[in-house]
Amino acid sequence: MKSIQRSLSLGLASALLLVGLLLVQSSLWLFEAGLRRNLATDLREETEGLLIAVVQGSEGFKLDSSRLNPRYQRAFSGHYFRIELPERSWRSRSLWDAEPAWPTRNGLASDLVDGPQEQRLLAYRAEYRRDGQRIVISVARDYTPILKSFAQVRLGGLGLIGVALLAFLLLQRYAVKLAMRPLERARQQIAQLQQGQRQQLDIQAPIELQPLVDQINRLLAHTDDTLKRSRHALGNLGHALKTPLAVLGSVTQREELTAHPELQKDLCEQLAQIQQRVSRELGRARLAGEVLPGAYFNCQEELAPLFETLKMIHRRDLNLHWKTHPDCRLPWDREDMLELLGNLLDNACKFARSEVLLSIDQTPDGYLIQVEDDGPGIPADRREAVMERGTRLDERAEGHGLGLGIVRDILTAWNGRLSLEQSDLGGLRACIHLPTQQRGRS
Repeated sequence: MKSIQRSLSLGLASALLLVGLLLVQSSLWLFEAGLRRNLATDLREETEGLLIAVVQGSEGFKLDSSRLNPRYQRAFSGHYFRIELPERSWRSRSLWDAEPAWPTRNGLASDLVDGPQEQRLLAYRAEYRRDGQRIVISVARDYTPILKSFAQVRLGGLGLIGVALLAFLLLQRYAVKLAMRPLERARQQIAQLQQGQRQQLDIQAPIELQPLVDQINRLLAHTDDTLKRSRHALGNLGHALKTPLAVLGSVTQREELTAHPELQKDLCEQLAQIQQRVSRELGRARLAGEVLPGAYFNCQEELAPLFETLKMIHRRDLNLHWKTHPDCRLPWDREDMLELLGNLLDNACKFARSEVLLSIDQTPDGYLIQVEDDGPGIPADRREAVMERGTRLDERAEGHGLGLGIVRDILTAWNGRLSLEQSDLGGLRACIHLPTQQRGRS
């Protein structure tokens, strides 16, 4: 998976490295160009000083050594000269026995020349005339210390570039982290939508994210409206079918059919299957429409009336109680959760002797819902058969009447699973595992 942070870091590092190298190299080049101009001035003045040392004698021109700088007398001092006349020439003692490649054109040599003891020389040539005589003076200065200084400066510059690069990368990483905080908040809010803890994203967002937030909120509102219309239409369809089915049911009880008992029986059976199938498919269609994030089931608000209704339906002396974690909110549709819990609790109340317990616990990957009773339970060797039976509402385990059809449909829509175990109360424990990260149809 491509990382934005890594891409930005690589791009910034490459750009800073290229810019840093260009700055260091260009700065050194400009500095060296200015330094060579200054050295050229110094070397020209040296040639003028040497010209003064060439004096007229009784036998012609001669070199007055008393006027020479003492550095020209020390061997390999880094300061050298050569004076050429038509009939003779002089060279500095500092050259010893070396003979550099002196420049052939006046002015500063464009390239460094090789000197004694691996020195690199910056050479300058000047031509003068005195008393009709042509005098060519070449001087050179050791440039090696300056080259070494430039190398050290270049190395130090690279070190500074590395330090600056590291500092910029750290600052950029921090800046990206700050810039990504709104995205992280949006991700958390989307997770809260999935958990049923909010209905829409915060309206206030950075300018860059505001169009995305507005579009998501519009999509949520549109989905909510579509879901409500769909369920309303399904409810209307269910009510519309009830009347014709009721009429057909009354028709099967007419006296005309009593003379044909087999036909009457077949019609009643087929009509009952139609009614069951219609109810079943309407329930599945309603579950298929539950795709809206933000729907939730508030345990504290919904369980109390549900348990009161169950007591009214069954026995008042039945001990019905539940335990959940504080602020329990299940991220599923209220109606579907009431139908799921109501079905399981209703079956538990039918077979409980005196107690029914509902417990809801949050797990790392979802929720665990357990419904227990102190009834006769189901033998271990028959629980698997109960789970493997068909999905029609009229199919039940013998003698127990679990009625798990709609429960299976809901769990299928939510990617949940059901298991039956022995309860600590003595009866049956129905365990439901619901993952929060896989909502929707499987």
